[in-house]
Order: sequence, then C-alpha cells, then structure tokens
Amino acid sequence: MQRALDEARKAEAKGEIPIGAVIVCRDRIIARAHNLTETLCDVTAHAEMQAITMAANELGGKYLTDCTLYVTVEPCPMCAGAIGWSQLPRIVYGAPDEKRGFQKYAPHVLHPKAVCIGGVLEDECRQLMQDFFRKKR
Repeated sequence: MQRALDEARKAEAKGEIPIGAVIVCRDRIIARAHNLTETLCDVTAHAEMQAITMAANELGGKYLTDCTLYVTVEPCPMCAGAIGWSQLPRIVYGAPDEKRGFQKYAPHVLHPKAVCIGGVLEDECRQLMQDFFRKKR
C-alpha cells in the first residue's frame, strides 16, 4: 500500500485527485499508476484502470488471476467492473468512499471468488484525499 500511496502523491503533484494503484503478481510489482483524468482529459483514466491495462500488457493477457490490486481509495463502480472482468482475485484498498464507492452501488460486481480487504493504511489514505480537497476549496 505504501507504493500505491507513492503513486497517489505523484497524482497530487500533477493536480490530479490523489489516488494511486499498484498491482503485484507473485511478489513482484508489475504495474504502478495514478489518476490521469485531468492530464488525459479522460474520465476513465482512473488509477485502477491505468494499472489494469499496464498489468495486462506486462503479462500478455487480459486476466490477472495471480495478482493483487492495492489502491488507496475504494474503487468506483466503473473500476470495480474492470477489476471483475480482469478476474483479479484480491483487492486491497485504503480509505472507503462512502459517496461513490462500488460497495454502495455495485457490491456484487467483483469476481465471485474475489477477496476485498479495506482499511489498509486508511488514515493516511483518507488524509491525503482530505488535504487535497481542502486546498481546492
């Protein structure tokens, strides 16, 4: 999760919402990404989407069945759908997203056998988001 936080800080430095994601496969980081929605003018350029694409390219296939996704904030429904389609078996996130998180809108969108663990470094992940939006206002 620390590597995902590093990615979130990179996003913040670019003026992006500070969310970072890392995908690990067999104890090796194969993808690192952060939000790029402003940079790319693309509403789908979330950290998770960027990391999934990078990991699939690294592995040479669309299914990430031996991987774990670490992300600083609970994925939105769009990202959770992509996580489900990529068959990621393990998702670890930091801070929950009560307003736009997938668990509120699409709690069954992940692969049926996927394990989802929230609250890892939650305070640090939440603080990064709160500080970002406080500066914006």
